[in-house]
Amino acid sequence: MFMGALVDAGVPTSVLERTVTALDVGARLEISRVVRSGISATKVDVWVDGEKDLPREEYWERQEQHSHARGRSEDEHDGHEHLHHAPSQISRAEAPKQHPHSHGRGLTEIREIISRSPISDTAKKTAIAIFEALGRAEAKIHNTPLESVHFHEVGTVDAMVDIVCAAVGAEALGVDEIICSPLNVGGGTVKCAHGTFPVPAPATVELLADAPVYSSGLQAELVTPTGAAIVKTLARRFAAFPEMKIEQSGYGAGTRDFPGHPNVVRLTVGEAASHATAGNTASDTITVLEANLDDLNPQVFGYVMDRLFEEGALDAFGMPVQMKKNRPGMLLTVLCKPEHASKLTQLIFTETTTLGVRRRDEMRQTLARRWENVGTPWGDVRIKIASMNGTVTNYAPEYEDCRRIAAEHRVPLKTVMQEAARAYLGNLKS
Repeated sequence: MFMGALVDAGVPTSVLERTVTALDVGARLEISRVVRSGISATKVDVWVDGEKDLPREEYWERQEQHSHARGRSEDEHDGHEHLHHAPSQISRAEAPKQHPHSHGRGLTEIREIISRSPISDTAKKTAIAIFEALGRAEAKIHNTPLESVHFHEVGTVDAMVDIVCAAVGAEALGVDEIICSPLNVGGGTVKCAHGTFPVPAPATVELLADAPVYSSGLQAELVTPTGAAIVKTLARRFAAFPEMKIEQSGYGAGTRDFPGHPNVVRLTVGEAASHATAGNTASDTITVLEANLDDLNPQVFGYVMDRLFEEGALDAFGMPVQMKKNRPGMLLTVLCKPEHASKLTQLIFTETTTLGVRRRDEMRQTLARRWENVGTPWGDVRIKIASMNGTVTNYAPEYEDCRRIAAEHRVPLKTVMQEAARAYLGNLKS
């Protein structure tokens, strides 16, 4: 569905077709126009060895039907007489069901196939990251090492095409970030290699940890593990429809057509409304966590701050406050990415004495930033440089680099920082 949305939103079909050819896995694309509950959309099917990919619930239903048919056939014949078909006469969906780990590709083989394909390094990195996300989910669910996971359901050729084309197509869009709305995961049950499970499937639940999800009540699987891995890897954040100037949109169709529910993925491309007025600053959503502390050992407060940064906090700070009954206390404030909020909230509850944590999402504007190395008499120091409209507005030596050098060479910290700033300014003049 994502491939169809990419094409509908303007990614040339030739980009995806070249990608499939470059993979050299015996696949091809079929692109058509369909209607899903009144919405016209682009549908992209993957064909492998003359057979079209199927939704996995349909795949396992056909597996089960074939297995039952084989059982009846064997009951009607003795043990030495069996009806055999040439491989070309049996589709992938009708192939005999085998043990799920007796075939499929391992992560090492998948990495090798993607790495040797003639696509950009960025797309390779993204595609491999998607497969690794799937692998980690499968490994956790089945309690097995990551490198031992065989992708019996997601490592097939058609899924490899989906994932690599998603990475290449997303790069071809040329956007700064991808934002995803809350995901409708569906309901009911779905057949998997290990049996029948409630929707969302276990791997989907694992992959969408910290992502906003809901169910509209439709009894079908609307987000598969492969789709969950793609969106979790490509999307920088999950949020409601952002304020933007729409430039293009596209709809990608799924195989099934649900009455009253368009089975499509919509992709909307545009420019952030704040871009023109914010001087090339970036806008994103962060989560703010707050807790009032009036009975916490000050030694523990410092430890909590260190732990928050270790677990992904963007910033954390404390402010003295006067609390009820005139007790002095501290207001702990943590800034983090929305996907890290639940984890950091749990840490605050575990490591402090608070009984409640306030949480809210806020928009922030950030300057473009980059790092540059400068040389000092004692070693290299990184300089963080912020700019607006191409003009440098701020620069500062990285504290940790300066602290390490000062400690190793017994040099005053302020001297190291001054020398690093002098070296940066000297580079500008030269």
